[in-house]
Amino acid sequence: MQTIKSKPLNAKDFAPFGDVIEMPTAAGRTYFQDSLANLRPQASVSLSTIFKEPTNDLPIEVKLLERHEFSSQSFLPAHVKSWLIVVAPHAKDGKPDLNLIQAFLANGDQGVTYKPNTWHHGLTVFEEPAKFNVLMWRDNTSGDEEFVPVAPFVVHKF
Repeated sequence: MQTIKSKPLNAKDFAPFGDVIEMPTAAGRTYFQDSLANLRPQASVSLSTIFKEPTNDLPIEVKLLERHEFSSQSFLPAHVKSWLIVVAPHAKDGKPDLNLIQAFLANGDQGVTYKPNTWHHGLTVFEEPAKFNVLMWRDNTSGDEEFVPVAPFVVHKF
C-alpha cells in the first residue's frame, strides 16, 4: 500500500492545487482570488459551515477522493487547531493521478482554495472539534461534486 507523509502547508508547494489563505499578522487586506473560479454560468455562490469532530485514527487510510469539476472550493477556518489536506491532480484518464498525491498539514490560521477539478480527500481535523466556512458554486446537479474510490493509500501526519 502506498504511503504518503504530510508536510507543513505552504503556498509554493500547494500552488498547483490552489491558494493557501493565510490570516493576516498586521493591519491591512490581502486578496486571494487567483484560484476562485466558477465554470458554470447557471451556478450560484454557496456559503456553508462545517462542524467536524477530530480523528484519532492515525495514520489515515484514504479510499475515496472527491472533486468539484466546475467550481473552486475554499475552506476558511473559524475554529481549528490543525487539519490535513490531501490532494491529487487530474489525470488524463479522468481520475485522480495517484502517482502525484500530496499531503499537507495546516494550522488553524491557514485556509485553502482548491482550484476546479482538483481531487482531494474529505476534511480531516486533529486534536479538537473544528469549524470551517466553505465557499463554492453550486447548481444542485451531479456536476457539483464527484466521489471516486481509489486504491487505498496511507497518509502519515509527519
